[in-house]
Amino acid sequence: MNLRVVADFGGSLKQTFYVMRINRFEEKNLQMHRKRADRLRNIKASGIRRLFSLVQSMPDLISLGLGEPDFTPPTHVLEAAKQALDEGKTHYPPTNGIHELREALAKKFTREYGLFFNPDSEILVTVGATQAVFIALLAFVNPGDEVIIQDPGFVCYEPAVLLAGATPISVPTLKSDGFKPDINAVTSLLTDKSRAIIINSPNNPTGSVLSYDELSELSKLAVENDLIVVSDEVYEKITYDNVKHHCLATFPGMRERTVVVNSFSKTYAMTGFRVGYALGPEELISSMLLVQQFSVACVDGPAQYAATAALDGPQGFVREMVSHFDKRRKLVFKRLNEIAGFNCSLPKGAFYAFPDINDFGISSADFSEFLLKEARVIVTDGASFGKHGEGFVRLSFATAFEKIKEALDRIERTVNKMQRP
Repeated sequence: MNLRVVADFGGSLKQTFYVMRINRFEEKNLQMHRKRADRLRNIKASGIRRLFSLVQSMPDLISLGLGEPDFTPPTHVLEAAKQALDEGKTHYPPTNGIHELREALAKKFTREYGLFFNPDSEILVTVGATQAVFIALLAFVNPGDEVIIQDPGFVCYEPAVLLAGATPISVPTLKSDGFKPDINAVTSLLTDKSRAIIINSPNNPTGSVLSYDELSELSKLAVENDLIVVSDEVYEKITYDNVKHHCLATFPGMRERTVVVNSFSKTYAMTGFRVGYALGPEELISSMLLVQQFSVACVDGPAQYAATAALDGPQGFVREMVSHFDKRRKLVFKRLNEIAGFNCSLPKGAFYAFPDINDFGISSADFSEFLLKEARVIVTDGASFGKHGEGFVRLSFATAFEKIKEALDRIERTVNKMQRP
């Protein structure tokens, strides 16, 4: 998105000066581009984080662009963080995470999935799920290797593969297939350089959830081709219509080749705590631990005590939050499909709608800029998630119900004035 257009949106002088500073910063960055390391040549700045900065500077905007629950974490979680501070637990924790949290995670996976992970050697606490994905690739992917990713898919996957020196291989996930990877398409992309595959279910940005049979097919493919799998399951608790999430490591042959990635950000609305984790065989986790030692060293201590409390405490908060998301999901689905030009599938997981906007006859980037300028609503252009995301936009319904209603009203009034091709 070109932030220069914001200066023309009728915003305040303060907002205009803010955009001018951003523009000068971007121009300086362009001048510095030649000094960047080669590994950054194909890395683009995150459009989502740019939207975050925009929201902070222009409070009259309604943002449906950020994947952040609008809830405050449960009281007992916040109290655990405060207690850790009061008790002086502010020193370096172990690189792999505090023992209490690793024990709680081991119990969670035994209780919920019948899987045992050794808390001393097969569990690693990370700075969010994003870091877990990144260090996993650094730990077991070599330059020249190929890593299969879903397209559209979460924005961090392709840059993480590139920064690891490997080549991202995109498998299209099409609307006609429910935004799910076709097993034949995945098979056709395999070569002797294929090293790993990243799976994300429930999915960001499409809201699709892979069924047991679909995951079974992918797991057989991984075993037959000796692929390592990074299974991003951060939305495991956010599903609808009795759809069930299945942990990929539970499938035959997958326990020994899967790194399960998750976090506390979405499930417990703990985005600012930045606590994620990875579980897998000791061979893989020990390699990731080595990367972590020399990158971030460890994860914030009080935040880990808060995460432990989240796991050990009552889970009613999660169920209530998902119930609110469900109401918002149904509102977004209904209203979007009532607006001429939108064609929206009903998401089965996560908290995103991914409507088709091809009928408007403009690119997803231009359409998102148009809504920003004319409706003062932020949505994320689908192309930010891969080339097969073009023709779609992502709307997050992780914000308040009334704000979503107002945003949809603004969108409807605005697009009804558009000149269609």
